[in-house]
Amino acid sequence: MPLLRLDRLLASQGEGSRKEVHALLRGGRIQVDGKIATAADQKVDPAQQRITVGGRALHWRAHLYLMMNKPVGVISASRDPKARTVLDLLPPELRLPGLFPAGRLDKDTEGFLLITDDGVFAHDILAPRRHVEKVYLATLDKPADDTDAAAFAAGLVLEDGLRCLPARLWLGEGTEAYAAVREGKFHQVRRMFAACGKQVLRLRRTQIGGLILDPALAPGEARELSEAEVELIKLHKESTRDFNNL
Repeated sequence: MPLLRLDRLLASQGEGSRKEVHALLRGGRIQVDGKIATAADQKVDPAQQRITVGGRALHWRAHLYLMMNKPVGVISASRDPKARTVLDLLPPELRLPGLFPAGRLDKDTEGFLLITDDGVFAHDILAPRRHVEKVYLATLDKPADDTDAAAFAAGLVLEDGLRCLPARLWLGEGTEAYAAVREGKFHQVRRMFAACGKQVLRLRRTQIGGLILDPALAPGEARELSEAEVELIKLHKESTRDFNNL
């Protein structure tokens, strides 16, 4: 990998602002391979060199991938002058520069939201041609049925004439139903159910690709994903869990 400036590297890993990193350097608090570093523009390879801050080893990662259990009432944006955003919910140790929500969940939709600073990865999982499914659990005003499932599979046409790609729908308990889509049109899942004469009372995203929302995450909580979990997200719909057999 290309060498990185020490001050930029540390700032990108949440070790403080550039100004704060410079203060750490002046104080002799940063070491590279056991030697005190003083030059902000020193070039380093974090994948090969041992870097410590105040005696603590730097856990370097090229990109950060977070799973959040988004609560209702929070918007999926990096910043907003009036409303609370999902990034506002992150604890300080995870609130690193460059993070953004990969895709949107409506303000009234809850559940699995991926937050990352990896633009290429986000594009890949959001592009419909990649076939990465997002699974939602909807609570409806009345039960869905096999006719609705057939309509989803055929590709619904919404009230404004917009055609959706074929999607999967299967029945849950009572008025619950699961929908798996690979697009992210505005209010899409709610509008798809509306096209079938059903109103969504509650909507929760439960899965992206092959990765299911961690049930240990309370609303508003987030955690870093492992490399294996990041790979699971990339799985196509043919590899996702078959909820029909639950």
